[in-house]
Amino acid sequence: MDAAGYTTLTRQSGLMREMQSVANNIANLSTTGFRREGIVFAEHVRRLDGDPSLSMAHASARQIDLSQGGLNRTGASFDFAIQGEGFFLIDTADGQQLTRAGSFTPSPEGELVDADGNQLLDEGAAPIFVPPDARNVMLASDGTLSADGQPIGRVGLWQPVNPLDLRHQGGTRFAAEGGVEPADGATLIQGALEESNVEPVSEIARMIEVQRAYELGQTFLDREDERIRSTVRTLGQE
Repeated sequence: MDAAGYTTLTRQSGLMREMQSVANNIANLSTTGFRREGIVFAEHVRRLDGDPSLSMAHASARQIDLSQGGLNRTGASFDFAIQGEGFFLIDTADGQQLTRAGSFTPSPEGELVDADGNQLLDEGAAPIFVPPDARNVMLASDGTLSADGQPIGRVGLWQPVNPLDLRHQGGTRFAAEGGVEPADGATLIQGALEESNVEPVSEIARMIEVQRAYELGQTFLDREDERIRSTVRTLGQE
């Protein structure tokens, strides 16, 4: 296969990854706190001895869209939404991770946990406990959590030290390889959940665009294959 074929193959591979990313975005239109992802394309040019340079596409890096999603009012005492920048910090089996999904419940031990049993952490990265007999739990906009009028903790808001270090770990969870730090300027809302920030019309339009680009690349490869076969047949007849 010549350079044009290799270049097209790397492009096709990147387009396939982007199609998978778009499909995952569409599948999570209704997932609370989901962050849209995209693929970053880059070009690598290699100089070959005695031959023209070879351009290769590279599309393994992911881009996470951190724009604000809409708010869905639920009225539940332990549903929290973030208005502004920042994440909740949860303690998972794989270490501390960030999330915008704010649906929590008290565990039998009184810890606030998510649907997977991961502990919600406060501003000091410690678990938050709610008294089992608490009747009226209130969350202030600064994250202060009170039970029956008495403060019991403050929900922490965190962000990665370097936004480029944010890595998707599955679902709505992210890891910050460079560490996390407190986030400022955001407010918390009780009785609400942040919706996915995926725009369905934009994603479907992007899916069509990627599909057409992939089909064009496949057509080129098919024609290139036929050209090579035709050349081989012609040379074999001489």
